[in-house]
Amino acid sequence: MMNYAMALDYQNCINCKACETACKEENGVQLGANKQRIWVGIVEGSIFDKSFINLYPSQCNHCETAPCVSVCPTNASYVAAGGIVQVDYKKCILCKGCMEACPYDARFVDDTKVAVDKCTFCDHRIEEYGTTACQTTCPTNVRMFGDLDDDSSDLVKLLKKKRFFFLKEKSNTRPKLFYIVPDSENYARQSISHETKIYTWDEYLEKYRGVRG
Repeated sequence: MMNYAMALDYQNCINCKACETACKEENGVQLGANKQRIWVGIVEGSIFDKSFINLYPSQCNHCETAPCVSVCPTNASYVAAGGIVQVDYKKCILCKGCMEACPYDARFVDDTKVAVDKCTFCDHRIEEYGTTACQTTCPTNVRMFGDLDDDSSDLVKLLKKKRFFFLKEKSNTRPKLFYIVPDSENYARQSISHETKIYTWDEYLEKYRGVRG
């Protein structure tokens, strides 16, 4: 069985919004700035009075221990094939418990569906195209989608070469969005907290898969 995930080389993000537009077009997402399956987070800061902006592309993390699934009273939120967290719109009663439980704010109410909506990793196109609309559209190759359990996948090949981290890892959700540590030391310093754990592929396998090198 597949185990889908995505790596984000966020140092390459130019906030062009191509990914957001492609996602809406591909998936028929409700229009509106606050109706997004994927988005680019913007964090402003300064170092020694020099201002900077960090861009963090984000979406549902398709967590392996997804709190949105465990909290749902009607099983509308569930884990589908490939480890993709899904929503059954017909079962959703808009209690919004999943929205409160998600540490990544990855869910919103789609008024046209009268249900909660979220990223699905473009599950309807994986078999034919092997990837998501957002990866295909990105002009700077920020996104890499693939199967974590396939050593020959481009995703795993990338993660074996690069170091990476997770957002809000302390939430213990075992997220599957891998943020690639920037090659630029300055950008890495300004965009990664000192408390953030940085992993190599082997370290990740040992902690999350129980595999020792």
